[in-house]
Amino acid sequence: MQHDLNFEFTAALWKSTGQGAWYFITVPVAASEQIKFFTSVNKTAWGSVRVAVHIGQSQWNTSLFPDKKSGCYFLPIKAVVRKAEEISTHDEVRIKLDVLI
Repeated sequence: MQHDLNFEFTAALWKSTGQGAWYFITVPVAASEQIKFFTSVNKTAWGSVRVAVHIGQSQWNTSLFPDKKSGCYFLPIKAVVRKAEEISTHDEVRIKLDVLI
């Protein structure tokens, strides 16, 4: 049985403190829990989940990555998208997220 897992939410862009300049948006707890539940049978090696993302006029496919500490998924935001949509660290960003099951 296939489920349509589509989410819309607003969250802040943040920069990782680790090596490299990765930027992420944290998927809210409720959405992360639903994604985890409905994708549990399709787990990848790192628990990542394939998604289609829409921010403003930008659309692309990527993966969400689970964070054990928060229990949420992290959505990486590429430099090309940050530039095209004129978003920077701490900006609140409207996201449309479609899980690809």
